[in-house]
Amino acid sequence: MGQRADTDRILTIPNVISFLRIALIPVFFALIVDPDTTAAGLVLFVFVVATDWVDGAIARATGQVSELGKVLDPVADRLAIGAGLIALVVADAFPLWAALLILVRDLAILVAGIVLLAKRRARIEVRTIGKVATFALMASIACIAWGNLGYVLAEAALACGWAFFAAGIVEYYVATFLYVGDLRRAWHAQPERSPGPGA
Repeated sequence: MGQRADTDRILTIPNVISFLRIALIPVFFALIVDPDTTAAGLVLFVFVVATDWVDGAIARATGQVSELGKVLDPVADRLAIGAGLIALVVADAFPLWAALLILVRDLAILVAGIVLLAKRRARIEVRTIGKVATFALMASIACIAWGNLGYVLAEAALACGWAFFAAGIVEYYVATFLYVGDLRRAWHAQPERSPGPGA
């Protein structure tokens, strides 16, 4: 009973961090699309996505792992990445085709995860290859945007950025293939939820 109460908690330190990261999304979006503050917005965006491990690490270290946190953490990551990519495309700092390769995949996985949670009350665990791919792509987005904006060491940043992107996008879609299998197994393992009264 105590374990169930712990996992049902909402106001935990990790969850507060996730909410703060989500709250910063419109801030870095506005900064990036404004030519006068693009650099500051890019730095804030990198900070938000680079701290995606903090809430999870704190949750495990303090025993504050919650069901909400298991959903909130990856959702915060996907929202931050999506908003950052859209802002950088608007700012002409990241190519649209490369952004779409990431955004379309993320949207598909996010929608599938929401349907699985709503219909089967189940979710899939994040795979290590997915985490590695996300890290590589985040590094690539930051480096490519930095280089395209013409900041210090722009050419080196672009070279590193595209190398990270090539490796990361392959891993991203390998992870996607694995997640599709996870989703199918999770779907068939749980009975469909009955509609509630008045549904």
